Amino acid sequence: MKRHRVEFSPEAFAHAQQVALWWRENRPAAPDLFEDELTAAVEKLSTAPATGVPYLRSGVTGIRRVLLPRTRYHIYYVVDDAAAVVRIHALWHTARGRGPEL
Repeated sequence: MKRHRVEFSPEAFAHAQQVALWWRENRPAAPDLFEDELTAAVEKLSTAPATGVPYLRSGVTGIRRVLLPRTRYHIYYVVDDAAAVVRIHALWHTARGRGPEL
């Protein structure tokens, strides 16, 4: 099985840090839940990048998304099989209704 390197865009990385901080400060019963769920999703994407479903409402070719079910965030990403890279473009909470501008 070919592993893919998972990279975050600068915007997605900054958003992940903000969400993790917010989660730790505002969810005392499960302060590490977001980070744990994100880490597990990144690991899964590295070994099974087609896990997510195509997101057709984007102008970005090949964008897919996968849900973090307990925290209700979507990860929006693109797979480059030739380079063996998964690039995360955005994290977006489902309560926001529409997806992010990509």
